[in-house]
Formats: sequence, structure tokens, C-alpha cells
Amino acid sequence: MQYLRTKYRLPIKIIPEIVGSNISDKLISKHISKKEKHPKYKIFLLYDADVKEVLHRLRQIKNAKLLASNPCVEFWFLLHYKNQTAYITENECIRQLSNRNGNTYKKGFMDEMLQNRLEEKQMDACRRAERTVLYDNPSTNIYEFINELESVKKNK
Repeated sequence: MQYLRTKYRLPIKIIPEIVGSNISDKLISKHISKKEKHPKYKIFLLYDADVKEVLHRLRQIKNAKLLASNPCVEFWFLLHYKNQTAYITENECIRQLSNRNGNTYKKGFMDEMLQNRLEEKQMDACRRAERTVLYDNPSTNIYEFINELESVKKNK
């Protein structure tokens, strides 16, 4: 996420928490200090949407915007390379990313080659993602976060 902070020059704070199905409005509020609350402050949750029980719980959260990718966040990355409309597994997303990224993609790590691709093809990926049906496989709404960042940057 350092990539997004640098690109947009915005105070983006990332709190990496893996809480699975324990996520709730109460847990989110616990992680946000009073001084961080600002009228323009927004909370986004980024989750893989391939586990129905967790997705159901996430959809109940009212004080955050859910950014979901099915089967995984790597699907969002893959949309920077191609239009993927057929069902795909997490392993297949990772395999295809590795093949397209010079066999260097590793889950949870964004190398310079991938960062460059994300920068160059961001709008293509957004257009492709907008045509997906959220929560179905494959789908993502990470483009909504990108649109939000673009809007804030434009109005700065």
C-alpha cells in the first residue's frame, strides 16, 4: 500500500488485520483512535470474497466500505493484464500473474514490474472490473477505491 500512498500523496493508513469472520463494526471502531476521525475520513475493508460465511458477515458492516474480490485480490491484479470473465481459482490467478510478470509474482508482494503494470493499466482494469457482478466469481469492486482516490486527488 506504500505504492498507493506515494502515487496519490494522500494520508492513507493501512491496518493489516486478519480477523476472518470475527470482523464487526465494534472491532473496526476499536482500531480507530478518536483523533483519526475526521469528516472526510473513510474506512475501506479489503477482503477476498470466496468464503460465503465471511462475506455474509462483512456485508453486515455499516461503518465501512467493503472492497471484495472473488476469488482473491490477485484477480484485481490480473485485470491489469487481461479481461477475465470466466470462473477462476485463486491458484490460477496467481499462476497467470506469475506467467505475465516474468515468473516473479509472489502472494502478498508487489515488485516493481507489477507496480508499473498497475500504474500503466489501471484505467483498463477499472473498466474491466466495472463489468463484473460483485461477489460472483470472478468479480471485484476495488475500482471504487481507485475512483475515490482519483476524485480526492483531483479535488485537492
